[in-house]
Amino acid sequence: MSHLRKIDHVTYACAPGTIEQWAWFHIEVEGGTLIKRIDDVRPDDADSSMKIWCIDYGDFGIALVEGIDRAAKSQVNDFVDRHGDHSCQHVAYDCHNLEAFQAHMKSMGGHPRGETLVRDDGFGILKQMFAKGYAYGHAGEATFPEYCQRPRNAAEAQAVTITFSNEAGEGFYKQVQDAIDQGDETPFFDFSQMPADWVVPAERKRGAA
Repeated sequence: MSHLRKIDHVTYACAPGTIEQWAWFHIEVEGGTLIKRIDDVRPDDADSSMKIWCIDYGDFGIALVEGIDRAAKSQVNDFVDRHGDHSCQHVAYDCHNLEAFQAHMKSMGGHPRGETLVRDDGFGILKQMFAKGYAYGHAGEATFPEYCQRPRNAAEAQAVTITFSNEAGEGFYKQVQDAIDQGDETPFFDFSQMPADWVVPAERKRGAA
């Protein structure tokens, strides 16, 4: 059984001074709609912060993040230095049941970044879980998955709207920053639990039981 419904949003890390051009690209070239613009998710942080601009396409969204350096270098700029401008930082997957997926994922060797975040995103409650990086290493430079669950009701079925809150942006920035401060470089998944005799399953037609 699939635990995932669809891609909820994709987050791209922008080099300093380029978030405007990438917003233009996603809005004017691709036809997205800017629905949230946060120019500083941690205005009281003397060390660093980031911008997050959110663009909606109807059934999924794109978030653009750009680092803000102050006394220290932003983790977003560390990521850009490693991967390049407009590089994919993370993909968020909407789950059928986030708690059920979390329990399954942990039982198979997975590790979330921190506690599940619960946010009011404008039309209901959004639950988010950020995982550790796919590979061992610096938390700010790692690509990682996000898993979330959005409310589903009749109104949403007619017009799905991807929304982001100020707290959501600050939340994942803080979780990654905490990992950097603690020197936590462990990866998302422990593949030692993968059975040595696992065999790739046979192909099946899409939608087949």
